[in-house]
Amino acid sequence: MFDGMMDLWIKSFEEEFGGRCRLRMDGESLHDAGSDHTEDLHFPPQVIAEPEDTECVSQILRWANDRGVPVTPAGALTGLSGGALPINGGIALSTRKMNQIVAVDETNHQVRVQPGVIVQELQEHVESKGLFYAVDPASRGTCTIGGNIAENSGGPRAVKYGVTKDWVLNLEVVLADGTVLNTGANTLKNSTGYNLTSLIVGSEGTLAFVTEATLKLLPRPSCNALMLVPFESAEKACHAVSEIFKSGSQPSALEFMERSAIELAQAFTGDYSLELLPETSAHLLIEVDAFRFDDLMPQVERILPVVEAFGGAEPLFADDEAAKNKLWRLRRSVGEAVKAKSTYKEEDTVVPRGALPDLIKAVKAVGSDFGFESICYGHAGDGNLHVNILKQDISDERWDQELPMAIRSIFQKVVDLGGTISGEHGIGLVQKPFMDLAFSERTLQLQRDIKKVFDPNGIFNPGKIFPEA
Repeated sequence: MFDGMMDLWIKSFEEEFGGRCRLRMDGESLHDAGSDHTEDLHFPPQVIAEPEDTECVSQILRWANDRGVPVTPAGALTGLSGGALPINGGIALSTRKMNQIVAVDETNHQVRVQPGVIVQELQEHVESKGLFYAVDPASRGTCTIGGNIAENSGGPRAVKYGVTKDWVLNLEVVLADGTVLNTGANTLKNSTGYNLTSLIVGSEGTLAFVTEATLKLLPRPSCNALMLVPFESAEKACHAVSEIFKSGSQPSALEFMERSAIELAQAFTGDYSLELLPETSAHLLIEVDAFRFDDLMPQVERILPVVEAFGGAEPLFADDEAAKNKLWRLRRSVGEAVKAKSTYKEEDTVVPRGALPDLIKAVKAVGSDFGFESICYGHAGDGNLHVNILKQDISDERWDQELPMAIRSIFQKVVDLGGTISGEHGIGLVQKPFMDLAFSERTLQLQRDIKKVFDPNGIFNPGKIFPEA
């Protein structure tokens, strides 16, 4: 029905749901819903639906499932793998109006939220109660809880506090046929049946639509220290990372940035207050936190000899909140800065952190072989390196032909080092051609079979994650 009777289903959908939730079908809204932060891809839907409650989501999905109309869950569209792009048209099912912090349970350190809640707004809300939600992607000021759940997002503080899956206790979800169910329980332990909660987290909107999440909270650390350490060698900076942990230290953030990443961020933000030494090739941004100020310096004192042993120069300490925010702003701006400079391709590689020096060496070798420049940065404490390949003056023909080969070479090295092809951005649309490197065909088929159980008619975010069989 979808392919051959598009005008009829759009009219039917408008008549059925126009009075129940906000529908957007104007050209500007549809155009905007067709892009996220993934390169220059554009796939607009036919309709954007903005339900306000679970019952309306259930009715929309039941309607779409009966008619075979594709449904793509959509949040803030800050993704980097094309996961929320409606590549087959149909309905973009938005979380825009499902944006309530339902309840904070201060006794049990939990919070119930709808999927459209902005991550930073949740963090600030619970911080006012002395509590802490640590997941903080670079886009935390715009990305949503639902999107973070879809991609199993991480961020700088994942090194100490974990990624989204480590904070989700229970989910209310709606299946493709409109069935509403809870995936778990609002408890810290749950060994009852299969772990459906963990299956939904990271499934990129291909299995179910999340309408509410119960998240774990922690007491908020009251103080932190932040330092930026310059290195003459990027590989030595990466070598220092695993040694920091071997020293008994547990940073709350440990970020890697090549010199070129900081230079682009400075140009993008207009902030040149950080002086870069001529001999510096890379930096580590290291944060430690604590509940007492007196507990910070012992942590710093364990880290300093390690970075010095690997050629780290004198660290820059952020003396106050303004200085800390300035350094974090540079780090969080790198992705946007790279995008502003050139057409680019970003890869979200992750390896065991001890293999990080070998990974960055391999990335530069592949760049030399194929003749491209790369800018690398990322969550070094997790072994998560974001590799940005710049097009610059490479011809369109060469870019289209050789870039996939270069990426496959990088990913093959990642797998050889014991890693995998996405740490926190997901597979979505753009990485699915490389899934054969991460999984055997039998494993991929098993995942396709799980998708079929949840979504027999294939309406949920079709065309994502899996290469064509």
